[in-house]
Amino acid sequence: MNFDLKEEHGMIRDMCRDFSREVIAPRAEEIERTWEYPYDIIAQMADLGMMGIPIEAEYGGSGGDWVGMHLCIEEVSRGDVTLGALLDVTTSVVAQELDVFGTEEQKEKWLIPIARGEKIGAFGLTEPDAGSDAGSVRTSAVAEADGWVINGTKQFITNIGLDNASLIVITAVTKKARKGRGRISTFIVPKDSPGFSLGKRYEKLGWHGAATHEVIFDDCRIPRDNLLGDPAKGFAQHLAVLQTGRISIAAMSVGVAQACLDESLRYAKERVQFGKPIGSFQAVQFKLADLSVAIELARNQYLKAAWLKDQGRKHTFEAATAKLFASEMAEKAASDAVQIHGGYGYMAEYPVSRYYKAAKVLQIVEGTSEVMRIVLSRELGL
Repeated sequence: MNFDLKEEHGMIRDMCRDFSREVIAPRAEEIERTWEYPYDIIAQMADLGMMGIPIEAEYGGSGGDWVGMHLCIEEVSRGDVTLGALLDVTTSVVAQELDVFGTEEQKEKWLIPIARGEKIGAFGLTEPDAGSDAGSVRTSAVAEADGWVINGTKQFITNIGLDNASLIVITAVTKKARKGRGRISTFIVPKDSPGFSLGKRYEKLGWHGAATHEVIFDDCRIPRDNLLGDPAKGFAQHLAVLQTGRISIAAMSVGVAQACLDESLRYAKERVQFGKPIGSFQAVQFKLADLSVAIELARNQYLKAAWLKDQGRKHTFEAATAKLFASEMAEKAASDAVQIHGGYGYMAEYPVSRYYKAAKVLQIVEGTSEVMRIVLSRELGL
């Protein structure tokens, strides 16, 4: 087995690492403090082709693969996890769903500007009564002669509050069932559709650079052609791309954990107590050694899952494993990083305090740790 990256993968990683270190990281604290969206950084990411790495050139991408995409997501998240989240939603989920299930007309109209980074996409699955039980959606879409009429609410929607967000891909019930769940279909809803409105912007614990809003559909009207994929398989389509999203969360988690290790190593060499750098004490050395092991294992697992996806092979177990292990590892990494920094780690001026707030939600988004264990249990035949 050859664990060396291909030349093109190394080039993507190095480009994204340099950009993250030189452009993103110096602005990360400001973004978190001011709650302002870094449109200039997003534009530079688009210029570098980050949003379209796994999309074919004819649809605005660079014709790369998912290994390259996730190396990019890791390095971007190392600078600021909210920009890694932007790539997760825009590329891993929305662009992929348009690419795999869209018609040629839909790809030309909606996918190309997203893959080029000219526009940003959002993904609408979660509702007030449909979180981990994602199939319990209540948003409805009723067919009329000239289109669809959508009513309902989606919540915790990332990216949709950005000025350059163009659309949200949502699930909606198109046929009710007497018992159980009805038929769920998937729709492309442009942000400027009549009856579409943004609800509240959520006041989050962290991730202040991520635009997270409630979305309201009040007799929202879209054309008939905005139905995406098979009307009877909309929920399955959403779950299929979420599997890739789980690999992305794992990559984001590795990026956050690597940032924790970077800062903790630097601090351990500089901080002097009892006449010696704290990095000379075994208690600190063991924390850093354990963290380096965990990061290596998590990185290898997300790369394996991404590689299996590129090969067209089943990767449900690997994606869930990567997401579960990496997200829980990132939370512990952030906690240990704060502990190593002591009182300074709790101060907002130190990056590890931001990492600590950022890490927790990685265990929740794209399927909670509990849901991942359910997925894995099913894969084991239980």
